[in-house]
Amino acid sequence: MKGKNTIRAARADHAYNVINVVLLTCVLLIVAYPLYFVLIASVSNPVEVSSGHVLFTPAGLTFAGYEKIFHYPSIWLGYRNTFFYAALGTLISVVMTITLAYPLSRKDFKLRNPLMVMVTITMFFSGGMIPTYLVVAKLGMLDTVLAVVIPGAINAMSVIIARTFFQSIPQDLHEAAAIDGATNFTAFIHIIVPLSKAIIAVIALYAASGLWNGYFGPMLYLSNRNLFPLQLFLRQILILNDVSDGDISASTMQEQQQVAELIKYGVIIVSTVPMMCLYPFIQRYFVKGVMIGSLKG
Repeated sequence: MKGKNTIRAARADHAYNVINVVLLTCVLLIVAYPLYFVLIASVSNPVEVSSGHVLFTPAGLTFAGYEKIFHYPSIWLGYRNTFFYAALGTLISVVMTITLAYPLSRKDFKLRNPLMVMVTITMFFSGGMIPTYLVVAKLGMLDTVLAVVIPGAINAMSVIIARTFFQSIPQDLHEAAAIDGATNFTAFIHIIVPLSKAIIAVIALYAASGLWNGYFGPMLYLSNRNLFPLQLFLRQILILNDVSDGDISASTMQEQQQVAELIKYGVIIVSTVPMMCLYPFIQRYFVKGVMIGSLKG
């Protein structure tokens, strides 16, 4: 009887695993195909793409779009600005988030509950676009780098995840540091931060991806074209259909439109490659940090 139950359980587990793999594979294909289509469309003949002949393989292989992108000055300007914003903004976000989350994780900090309530409220309510714009303007940050990296420097969800992670660190470490004469700041710098590489990687990835993909804030606060991030130039090409800065030399209007279509697909790939290259290197920290930071104990 026991053997039959074991066989049934094994069959049920096998069926579950098969169904799970099939469903997850379908989800993967649904998520990955749009990016794959953009990739093959960026190296295909625009006429073949518009006629629907490009589905799984490139048609009329051409790299003319990427050649034009490499001669498109705004793309490189946007890349430079976005790398700078992402690096500076990620550093500011990580420092501000962990320095806020650590006191909120300490039971001996009397104001931790009121401050935690204030942080949580911001997840559901905000001042709105116009009040935020007025604050940025009054602080003199319009048309500056600070307008991009400061308004979203602290994310409430990241603070909660980091706070939960800090609470999971054994209290014995704090007590041992206090016995050795270490202040709270010393213990934080020399003990807590080195133990928090996983959660720091999670916060850094969230901040970097948000800054890299963000366009709405820069669109509101920046009017100087030399400060535009890559996503604003991408919006200019995809939505406004403006490729006037590029070296698009073609004999007819139709050929110009075809090259413009190639550039549209190409800039999507060019703008997503850096984050796709970054993620594999911090994936192990990301998974570990999310799992530890999501559960206490």
